[in-house]
Amino acid sequence: MPKNTSARYPPSPRRQRNHERMVATILETARVIMREEGVAALSMQELARRLEMRAPSLYHYFSSKLEIYDALFKLGFTLYGEQMQAATQKAQTWQEEIQLSFEAYLTFALQNPELYQLCFERPVPGFIPSKESLQISLDLLQKGYARGAHLRRVIDTPLSVEQITDLLIAMMHGLTALHLANEPHLPLGQGRFGSLIPAFLSVLTQAWSKS
Repeated sequence: MPKNTSARYPPSPRRQRNHERMVATILETARVIMREEGVAALSMQELARRLEMRAPSLYHYFSSKLEIYDALFKLGFTLYGEQMQAATQKAQTWQEEIQLSFEAYLTFALQNPELYQLCFERPVPGFIPSKESLQISLDLLQKGYARGAHLRRVIDTPLSVEQITDLLIAMMHGLTALHLANEPHLPLGQGRFGSLIPAFLSVLTQAWSKS
């Protein structure tokens, strides 16, 4: 009886690269299905059909559909965090930081609608992110509270750091969700809701600026 050496020896670099490429292809194809048919519509059968492979072969890469969702959840928050960091580091004033944050959030949603829904809404019944994936989102939230703490020191408001941060999150998500629900074909800065970021900033400036 031949010995099982796969547990004793790591895969060769070539096999590892092939595996990683296939994982990336599976995830990209899953994203296409989710964009076309809805985030909750992903199925292993349809995924296998589009990849021109048998459904059981997918289980060499992912143990279940929920594991694919988890990988995409992790990917989504990783991409979002990078995009938010790149945008906000350019800010010179607190108004610019809020504006750039809102624009980065809406831009991420427009460019990655399926990841946006998976990460910031709950479209898939039964899907619970793994602890590792959830930690990425929690780390980003803590960074948001840190920005809120800095903001609290330069504005005039009785709100707590948590209230400031949560208010901005609620407004940011609300404008984005309404834009996607009504005019997802329009770019940043256009449409009934996509054009409201400057108006919201004007309200905040009047309310929060120190005299």
